[in-house]
Amino acid sequence: MTNICVDFNRTVGRIKPMHAVGQPPFAGGFLKFDFSYIDHLKKANIPYSRLHDVGGAFGGNRFVDIPNLFRNFDADENDPEAYDFAFTDVLIKAMHEYDIKPIFRLGVTIENQAHIKAYHIHPPKDFAKWARICEHVIRHYNEGWADGFDYGIEYWEIWNEPENGVRGKNQMWTGTAEQFYELYDVTAKHLKSCFGDRIKVGGYGASGMYGLYYHPEKYGIDVPKREPDDRYEGDTYRVEFFLGFLDYIKEHGSPIDFFSWHSYAKVEKTLVIDSFIHKKLCEYGYGDLERHLNEWNNAHSVSLHGSSFASAANAAMICAMQNSHTDMLCYYDTRLGAGAYAGFFHPLTLEPVCTYYPFVAFGELYALKNQVACECEEEGIYAVAAADAERRAVMIVNHSEEARRIHLNIDGDWTVYLIDQEHYLTETELSAADFTMAANQVVLIKNK
Repeated sequence: MTNICVDFNRTVGRIKPMHAVGQPPFAGGFLKFDFSYIDHLKKANIPYSRLHDVGGAFGGNRFVDIPNLFRNFDADENDPEAYDFAFTDVLIKAMHEYDIKPIFRLGVTIENQAHIKAYHIHPPKDFAKWARICEHVIRHYNEGWADGFDYGIEYWEIWNEPENGVRGKNQMWTGTAEQFYELYDVTAKHLKSCFGDRIKVGGYGASGMYGLYYHPEKYGIDVPKREPDDRYEGDTYRVEFFLGFLDYIKEHGSPIDFFSWHSYAKVEKTLVIDSFIHKKLCEYGYGDLERHLNEWNNAHSVSLHGSSFASAANAAMICAMQNSHTDMLCYYDTRLGAGAYAGFFHPLTLEPVCTYYPFVAFGELYALKNQVACECEEEGIYAVAAADAERRAVMIVNHSEEARRIHLNIDGDWTVYLIDQEHYLTETELSAADFTMAANQVVLIKNK
C-alpha cells in the first residue's frame, strides 16, 4: 500500500511551467504550412515553446536562426532590407494565435555533421555587430521595426550548447570557451542596454553536466564515482565550461536573467544536476536567478515511442522537477514526423500518442496555479497536487515495473483518469481514495 497525503488547504508554492516544450508542431504542405497542430499545445495549457532546431526537414535554412534572418553578415544591420523575417514571421504569428509564447533562441541550429564541414556554428566575426543584429530581431518582434509586431516576447536565449563537445568535436560552436563567454557578455550587455527589463536575456543552453559523476568529491556531490570512459573528455569539459562561464560573467558584470541547461538523463541524475547548478549559482551570487531546463527527454528512443514507459518517465520528470530548484522545463520536442526525440505524435497519422497526455494532465494543475502540500515517499511514485478556490486536482505517477495500490486521504466526489498506451486520459469508475495503478501508469484525479 502506498499512502499519499494531500492537504488542499496548505499552499506550498506555485505550479511552475514544467510542461513547456521545444519545437512547436507544424506540417509543410504544397502551398502552405499547417499550424493547426499547435492547438494540441493550447489544449494542454502549455504556455511556452522554445525555438531551437525549428526548421528541420521543412527548411532548416529559413526559420529563427540568425544566419537565416540576416543572411549576409557584411550587410548594414540597420537596414530593414538586409533581414529575411518571412518564415519566422509566419511561425510566430501562428504561435501567437494559439497563445503559445516563444522562447527565442538567438543563435544557430545544431550541425550534427560538423565533423565533415561546419557552416554556421563558428564564432561571429564581429561580436558587437552580431549583438546589434539580435537587437533588430527583437525590435522587429516586440517594437514593430521593419514592418514588425508587438508580441512582447520575453525570453531571449543567447546561443545553445556551446560546450556540446571539445574543439574539433563540437556540433554547436567551433570557437574556444573564452570566445563564447565574450560573445555572451557583449550581446547581453547590448540587449539589456537597449531593452532593460522589458526582456529577459540568458543562456547558454548548457549540455548535460554528466561529468559530475567522474569527480563527485571535487564537485561536492554524493553519488557513486564513474570511471573514465569514451565520454570522459566531453562530459568533464562541460562542467568546467559552466564554472568558467560563472567566473567570467561575475568578473565582467554580464547581465543574466535566466540560466538554461539540458539533461537527457533519468529523473534521479537530473535532480543531482539541478542541485549542483543551484549550489553553484548561489555560491556566485545568482541564487535568485531563473533556471530553465529547456531541453530534456528521458525516453528518447524509437523503441519507446508512444509507450507506457515513455509516458510515465516523462510524467515522473515533470512531477519531480516541480519540487526542484528549476523554474521551467521544455520537453524536446513536439515536432511532427519520425524521430527518437519527437515524442508527442504518431509519425504517420500525426495524432497524439500517450506521451502527450501527461502534459495535458499537468496542464490541469497549471491552470489551478497553486501547488498544495502532497506527501509521498515511496520510490517510483511521484505526486503533485494543486487547487484554486473551487477546483482540486492530483497527478500521480507509477514509474516502476510493478503494480502499486494507492491510498489517498480524500473523500467526496472525484473523477479518476488513466494515462498509458491503452488509455489517453480516459475517465474511469475507480475510487479516488483507494485504487491500483498498473506499472508505468499515470493518473489524474479531479473533483467533480
